[in-house]
This record gives sequence, structure tokens and C-alpha cells, in this order.
Amino acid sequence: MATSNHDEIYREFNDAVNMAPKELEEWLDTNESRSVGQDSGDGEAIGHKSGRRIVDIKRTKKADLTDGDYDHMQKVVGYVNRHLAQKPSSDVVDSNWRYSLMNWGHDPCKDSGVSC
Repeated sequence: MATSNHDEIYREFNDAVNMAPKELEEWLDTNESRSVGQDSGDGEAIGHKSGRRIVDIKRTKKADLTDGDYDHMQKVVGYVNRHLAQKPSSDVVDSNWRYSLMNWGHDPCKDSGVSC
């Protein structure tokens, strides 16, 4: 991947992931976090696994990120953007929609455009 592409992915990832690593780690330890998502085949949801990888990426210096990290960062950006477009019309505070997004590092209640 070209460096300019890495710069764009890095920026988009940091825009999409609005939870701090410690905040995301604490969230991933909750029953609510474990209650949503598609099983990856080993008993852990895909989004939950992604959240753990996001924590690692957020704690890695930009210069030390690998192409694999950038691929995952791009996947996170795509997921967050697609999922945000599916916002339910009902209350979202205690919704599977919000919980799933939070597993991917994005709390929609932190967005100015989403009322929680």
C-alpha cells in the first residue's frame, strides 16, 4: 500500500473509532458487548475480535503499523460507515445496533448527530 493511502486510512480510522483503547477494553469485558454479533466460529463474535484488534492498533505507533493493520483499519471504517447508515428509528441507547458499533470502536452516542 502506498504511504498516501496509509495516511488516508489512518485518518479515516481515527475519525471512525471514537473510543479510547481503555474505554474499548472495558466495554469488551461487558456482557452487553458479548451479547451481539455473528460468531466467528470459535465462540467469539467477529466484532468482539475486531474490538480487541482495534485496541492493539490504537496502542501501536503509526510508524509500526503493518499492511495487515491497515487492512483491518479499512475494514473497521467500512463497517462503521455501513452500520451508521442503518440507525434504527427507536431508542438506541440500549440497542444491539449501538452495542455492535461499540464492539468496532465507535460509540454513536458520542456523535453530535445521534441522540441517545
